Amino acid sequence: MAKKRKFCAYRRLERPYTRKSKFRKKSFVRASPVPKIVRFDMGNRAREDWDYSLSLVSKDNLNIRDNSLESARMVINKYFETQIGVENYHLRMKAYPHHMLRENPLASGAGADRMSTGMKMSFGKVIGIAARIKKGKEVFEIKTTKDFLEKAKIGLEKGIHRMPASFTIKVVKLQKQEKPIVA
Repeated sequence: MAKKRKFCAYRRLERPYTRKSKFRKKSFVRASPVPKIVRFDMGNRAREDWDYSLSLVSKDNLNIRDNSLESARMVINKYFETQIGVENYHLRMKAYPHHMLRENPLASGAGADRMSTGMKMSFGKVIGIAARIKKGKEVFEIKTTKDFLEKAKIGLEKGIHRMPASFTIKVVKLQKQEKPIVA
């Protein structure tokens, strides 16, 4: 199996030119890979009376691969399950990997002239997908109660170490909404 290419080649945000067409000759992208992310909502999804909302906010414009997002999600969710408990948080991933990463492999060495097409068909084959994250965009959001606020911050910091950019944690106190009385 081939090794993954270093992500520094794909980290910058560029114009996403991934043309899909119903006509095969005009479609540059033949097939798109399935995201490796298993779930986007975790924890207690039914509860609505949370005290705080914490978010991981990006400091840079960049692409983040789907396997990096899945790795961060697994670490954060596992920490919350063991330290906070499933009923005391709602974790949601807000980034979706849709940008296709392409590679035009060029061989060098003996016999390379028979494999390479040069720049004649240089669009490249899809090798993976990534989420396009702009500065200030939330990647993960967790809602929790006042009792577990500090543990929620620690859990999000664990997820920061699994992603290639610098992030900040934004804490927002949620307003309690009174339910209308129906007579």
